Amino acid sequence: MDRRRIGILACAALAALSLTACGGGGETAAEAAGAEGESHEPHREGLALPLDGVNYNVFLTRQLNLADPEDSDYVDIDPAPPGSTYYGVFMEACNITGETVTTAETLFAEDALGERFEPVDIEESVFAYESAELEPGQCVPAQGSLADYGPAGGALLVFEISIRAAENRPLVLTIESEAGHELLFELDL
Repeated sequence: MDRRRIGILACAALAALSLTACGGGGETAAEAAGAEGESHEPHREGLALPLDGVNYNVFLTRQLNLADPEDSDYVDIDPAPPGSTYYGVFMEACNITGETVTTAETLFAEDALGERFEPVDIEESVFAYESAELEPGQCVPAQGSLADYGPAGGALLVFEISIRAAENRPLVLTIESEAGHELLFELDL
């Protein structure tokens, strides 16, 4: 065999090995989440995963700077107390069934040591994630809404997290359905 053919075969073998190691030949994101969408392992941001008829997708997590015009337009809240900061989680929830479904009301973040953080009340914001009853194909945020067209393209959850807790990574967002099933996302801080 000539060197060129050996090189091509070696590259093909490495590519196949890479796909297998990265899950390319394995299960889909929905299969990894389990039949009910429930998994005890957190999933990475950017995956649309099902939970009781709703696909949830966390697009982006980032620290909010209320002194910045963009961030101050998302929410009208007081600055975080000393030693804490705000993190914004931008997400989407879409009905993937042929029936009316309700999106999750219970969402919280938790650090690696088990400290739990509830979302800050920002219901006055047009960007705020709120549980909603969705017809088939509808999403939160609603298609064409300001939150949908905003820079992050998602509904917003805000968490006040201490600087100390932000270092206790990973921080995990738990989404709990009305039926008590959970979907976990590792927040990329």
